[in-house]
Amino acid sequence: MTVKRALISVSDKQGIIEFAKGLVAEGIEIISTGGTKKVLEENNIKVTGISEVTGFPEILDGRVKTLHPSIHSGLLAVRDNEAHQQQLQEHNITPIDLVVVNLYPFKETIAKAGVTFADAIENIDIGGPTMLRSSAKNHAYVTVVVDPVDYASVLEAIQADGEIESDERKRLAAKVFRHTANYDAMIAEYLTKETGETSPETLTVTFEKKQSLRYGENPHQKATFYKRGLASTSSIAFAEQLHGKELSYNNINDADAALSIVKEFTEPAVVAIKHTNPCGVGVGETIEQAYDRAYEADSVSIFGGIIAANREVDRDTALKMKEIFLEIIIAPSFSEEALQVLTQKKNLRLLTVEIGETKTNEQRLTSIHGGLLVQEEDHYTFDDANITVPTKRQPTEQEWADLKLGWQVVKHVKSNAILLTKDKMTIGVGAGQMNRVGAAQIALEQAGEKATGAAMASDAFFPMDDTVEAAAKAGITAIIQPGGSIRDEDSIKKCDEYGITMVFTGVRHFKH
Repeated sequence: MTVKRALISVSDKQGIIEFAKGLVAEGIEIISTGGTKKVLEENNIKVTGISEVTGFPEILDGRVKTLHPSIHSGLLAVRDNEAHQQQLQEHNITPIDLVVVNLYPFKETIAKAGVTFADAIENIDIGGPTMLRSSAKNHAYVTVVVDPVDYASVLEAIQADGEIESDERKRLAAKVFRHTANYDAMIAEYLTKETGETSPETLTVTFEKKQSLRYGENPHQKATFYKRGLASTSSIAFAEQLHGKELSYNNINDADAALSIVKEFTEPAVVAIKHTNPCGVGVGETIEQAYDRAYEADSVSIFGGIIAANREVDRDTALKMKEIFLEIIIAPSFSEEALQVLTQKKNLRLLTVEIGETKTNEQRLTSIHGGLLVQEEDHYTFDDANITVPTKRQPTEQEWADLKLGWQVVKHVKSNAILLTKDKMTIGVGAGQMNRVGAAQIALEQAGEKATGAAMASDAFFPMDDTVEAAAKAGITAIIQPGGSIRDEDSIKKCDEYGITMVFTGVRHFKH
């Protein structure tokens, strides 16, 4: 369809002056609304106001201006339908061939600190989505542009042929409906949270493309990385990459796991991840000390791993990190000296991310074939637990510290999970096993002689006393677990038999 008349009404003015000038140069009439009309006129672009087209003023502080038959008839009329054309003539309505619209900044508004509910509501666009949907529905005859990225290609096509090909109109229409769906989903999510609804009859969530990935978990699988529109900025989706090659699908998964664990700590902490499980976690007085302990926890598995730190990485820590092959280092910041050291490794990915509160209102979404599972994040901490000590012996001060560290980390290990800790670091991890004693045996074998005097954490209760027996023989002196098994008494008696202190938390931490 030849473009003769365009309607422009944009909140985001990026690139609109050059685009409009290009349209006018091709002899295209431009009609526009208040704010956009003013900007165009200030740049000496000839424009007709919406009120001149509708014969009706913009009213209600601009809430009603394009919601008028003279506009929507011009958008929705089927050009080769004689009855439609006759009705347009009867009512003196001129068709609109090109629509350029983007919407009130609802997302940006609600992201502002201290935004009021009234401000949020005021930034829900009505006329814009209506024009976009009308135009996109009638894309057989109307070209609709919602993204400034498309201005150049649309203008080039008009300059070359005076019209836009049907396939391109269809592509742009599909983009419009994605855009309006995204916009409505953010509004629905915001209002749903405001009403306190936690399990609505339909779930509307939206994600925005961050990047195309080279492949998925394996080279034969295609993959894309999307970020949630209203997500916490303390996430890998909002990380800034300072150096290194492009992130892969597996990198992103592992980085997310590393960040989730390191956010558990207020003291300096470093987490090393392999295949979404921690292979080493250390805490210390400094980030260098924490890294030393994370490295010592498993100096074999950390090779090729992902590191997350909750403090700035300094030069001394960077020099140690540089000594081994790492895929990614995540931190809130890197000193200039640390960057000079680490950027010598051209493929090492360096990410900065806000290390915010671990407790957010975000839900965990897990896709299954044909559906989606939604649950609250597991924010339950040691401080939240109903701690009891059913054994004869109470933990020592050192054992309490080891038990707390174990409980902070074990919930991030794939079930069945057993974690061993000692002296502010992990020393053994048994992850993803089919039975609990099997997970314990893996963790104890990894710890070796370090298990003597160490603490054991379990993500779920002991169904029988065999795990306690294995722990005792390896020298474990303290255990933390949820409790709640019908055979708890067997485990308690076994602990008392070996002089082990055991703590019940009353809550499990399954992670599948």
